[in-house]
Amino acid sequence: MGSMQVSGRKVYFFGALGGLLFGYDTGVISGAILFITKDWKVSSFVEGAIVASLLLGAMIGAACAGRLSDRLGRRRLIMIAAVIFAIGALGAATAASPGILIAFRFVLGLAVGSAALVVPLYLSEIAPKEIRGAISSLNQLMIVSGILVAFLVNAVLASSGNWRLMLGLAVVPSVVLFAGMIFMPETPRFLVRAGEEDEARDVLEGMRDNGRVDSEMRDIQEVDEEEEEGRVPLRTLLEPWVRPALVVAIGLAVFQQLIGINTIIYYAPTTLTNVGYGPESAIYANIVIGVLNLAATIVAIRIVDRVGRKPMLLGGLVGMVTSLAVLGISLQVLSEPKSPSDPAAIITLVCLATFIVSFAATWGPVVWVMLPEVLPLRVRGTAMGVALFLHWGANFAVSQTFPVFLKSWGPGPVFLGYAGMGVLALLFVKALVPETKGRSLEDIEGDLHAEEPVLTGQT
Repeated sequence: MGSMQVSGRKVYFFGALGGLLFGYDTGVISGAILFITKDWKVSSFVEGAIVASLLLGAMIGAACAGRLSDRLGRRRLIMIAAVIFAIGALGAATAASPGILIAFRFVLGLAVGSAALVVPLYLSEIAPKEIRGAISSLNQLMIVSGILVAFLVNAVLASSGNWRLMLGLAVVPSVVLFAGMIFMPETPRFLVRAGEEDEARDVLEGMRDNGRVDSEMRDIQEVDEEEEEGRVPLRTLLEPWVRPALVVAIGLAVFQQLIGINTIIYYAPTTLTNVGYGPESAIYANIVIGVLNLAATIVAIRIVDRVGRKPMLLGGLVGMVTSLAVLGISLQVLSEPKSPSDPAAIITLVCLATFIVSFAATWGPVVWVMLPEVLPLRVRGTAMGVALFLHWGANFAVSQTFPVFLKSWGPGPVFLGYAGMGVLALLFVKALVPETKGRSLEDIEGDLHAEEPVLTGQT
């Protein structure tokens, strides 16, 4: 039993390490871009392209990773992503021009998009159902840890302005991830699908109590027997028994971005400098936000398998909508702040902190837990690719439009607009999202095959 637990911890750690690279590469640019623009004197358009090129790469990476994970396997695709992470980090760190930097940021995006899909897929399929939520949430924990590490690295290197080292340090976890995954197993569900049932049983015997291996193998085999061999045509995603689950997956993936989380991850220092903070104060406040992000995610991991997915999604939206509404109204009605001690500046920092805690304790990890849970095995990789492609598209749209909206409309109406998106997300969850806590992936899929309504909104 003891050795099984140690083995499990290693699998879960290395499986989730891709999330740390995801977080680091998306968070580090917020500090590095200040020094890149200073060194190269680039236009605002090129500055935006340096930031957003990763998101475009992530859209394509997510779209391709679904089919590749179904064909090559979850483990092998994580190893490929690790290599791409390393190539992208080295290329970005040594870029001789803005164009080359944009190209390698795009390469990094391919790895980020792939990791966003395959890491939660790997963790969900290899974890026992009793702790699947907590184990799948490790991905989000590693993402926010990577963001916090990026913020800390930015602060440490700020005095030297060494943006190349900021970007290049991502090579270190890339190498660790690749080396670690060499010794990790493939998921039992993928192995059964690939006809490697003996190997699948070996994996389960190494990570489960002996009394559970036979029953879990039977569950996996029963689902596999119902499924066709070979590639799944994209039109399969539109079949009546798949469509409801796909709607839930896409809705969760897109709303996670449209409620405005990356206006804080990418632009919190900008928002704070607009309300009276100096640049140095804003950078340190950003670290506080990163710490709160990590702490709230740890809380979420501890409660996700007890509280359930749907109550956490609804509770998080209440906190996010409230904080965004208070922020938007205060910035609209209070006088423009001149220093951090002005009421509007204090309210802004409190509301940003409340928003990030509400998101990190709920929507941050729960969406990554639920995406592989609600999608059937036969189309899971492909369907997650579609959902993640749209997820990164929404991320790109929010990240590109936020500065434009901020300049055109002012911060008050912008944050009220995100609050409105939160209300729409709340209605979506209430009406359409099912509870998946404590149910095996095979049970959830059985409902789809039985043509039972998945989108009942009931818990």
